Amino acid sequence: MKLNLQVSFNDGETKDIEAGTADMVAFEDKFNVSVASLGADTKLSWLLYLAWHADKRTGGTKLSYEKWLETVDNMGETSQAPK
Repeated sequence: MKLNLQVSFNDGETKDIEAGTADMVAFEDKFNVSVASLGADTKLSWLLYLAWHADKRTGGTKLSYEKWLETVDNMGETSQAPK
């Protein structure tokens, strides 16, 4: 299972981030919620956590979740299909 997310940052940069299995498991561990809940009752904080975890896991950021959030301007899903 994969989910593509697009994150826009305060400095004008935009990233397409692909959240994969490792990110989904980390999400379930942190929030004690099944990833199946993403389709029914999506919270912005859940999507942001998935994007941050994937970004950090792949070396896109070294910032903590809280510091990374301070750099985010906007987010949403990308139009491209997950690989």
